[in-house]
Amino acid sequence: MSQGSLNLNLNAKPMLALLGAQFLSALADNALLIAAIALMKILGQADRISWVQAGFVLPFILLAPFVGVFADALPKGRVMLIGNAIKLIGTVLMLQGVYPAVAYLIAGIGAAVYSPAKYGILSQFFNTDKLVKANGWLEGSTIVAILLGVVLGGMLADNSIRIALMNVAAIYAAAAVINLFIPRIYPEHVAEKWQLLKLIKEFWGILRTLLREPAARMSLIGTSLFWGSGATLRLMLFVWVPVALGISDNRTPANLMGALSVGIVIGAAMASLLIKLEHVRRAYIGGLLIGPIIVLLALQTGLSPAVLLLMALGAAGGVFVVPLNALLQQVGHQSVGTGHALAIQNLFENMAMLLLVSSYGMAAKAPVTQTVVGFGVLMFAGVAALAWTTRQNRKII
Repeated sequence: MSQGSLNLNLNAKPMLALLGAQFLSALADNALLIAAIALMKILGQADRISWVQAGFVLPFILLAPFVGVFADALPKGRVMLIGNAIKLIGTVLMLQGVYPAVAYLIAGIGAAVYSPAKYGILSQFFNTDKLVKANGWLEGSTIVAILLGVVLGGMLADNSIRIALMNVAAIYAAAAVINLFIPRIYPEHVAEKWQLLKLIKEFWGILRTLLREPAARMSLIGTSLFWGSGATLRLMLFVWVPVALGISDNRTPANLMGALSVGIVIGAAMASLLIKLEHVRRAYIGGLLIGPIIVLLALQTGLSPAVLLLMALGAAGGVFVVPLNALLQQVGHQSVGTGHALAIQNLFENMAMLLLVSSYGMAAKAPVTQTVVGFGVLMFAGVAALAWTTRQNRKII
């Protein structure tokens, strides 16, 4: 296949293969997270749950200078296959009794390899006018997978963690098989030599290039706020639910994570229909609602209002993050390469996750309701500050 955008129809076989592989991989990722958390609780280390998430994001930070080059130097479907294989190894290690945070770190290495390819391939499939819509489809399928993954993980972990992990391994294997059906699109940028210092120097050069672009800065900071808050909130739910709702199983917080995912699907669909790249600032409507909804959630004592608020929170997040993803893909495709741009995005997002998750880990002994309220206030302030700074600069798109 030739280099460049293929402008495929959203119902074409390559897109279906991409959606299927990504769905299964995301499904397994989230079921594995719930199993790892359940194992930490069994080990009597519920106060160290944040270690699981921190271990997962560390590879995204440490490997950031290399995974974008890797994603752009090979057909992206094959890069996704390699990533899923590494995730499978992490799952098998957890099944063999390796400490959950360590095994989940191995899975994180696979995810770090996988991530630039799964979104980077879209700018090779689609032209600008369809890129937000394609992102909506991919984001929507991912969030449906997150929904089912956390629910499946909660159900299986409450019965047998071993069976849960065996199912996760089987799902990763199926995702790897489907990766073989993604067309071998010509690499965007082929690296001549894999020299460590040269790659790091090139990475920081790409970082400086993107940060000089107002549109790229807006996307990098906005998506980092969203995913950092999402990772932290997921961990908070496992502590908040027993205190606020009086329910101590793994299934209920997992199901609440599922409600959040349903909302993100709705928000992603709304964004793909209503927001085009030339009107990307409309995404702030969703972003500015995230903080206040988190504050309202912290004050609830009933399951039904918590479910509704989490769905609303997810919808606001979907409206916020989908256009920003498409914006960065377009900027990257026109400048440094989409894989490179998404590796930078992964660096920013996972630094935000590590910072927020670690901060929550240090504040784990504080009353959880106060922690969630403070978190909501912090999110509103962050998005508001970003909206104000980009309002001053009209060179976004």
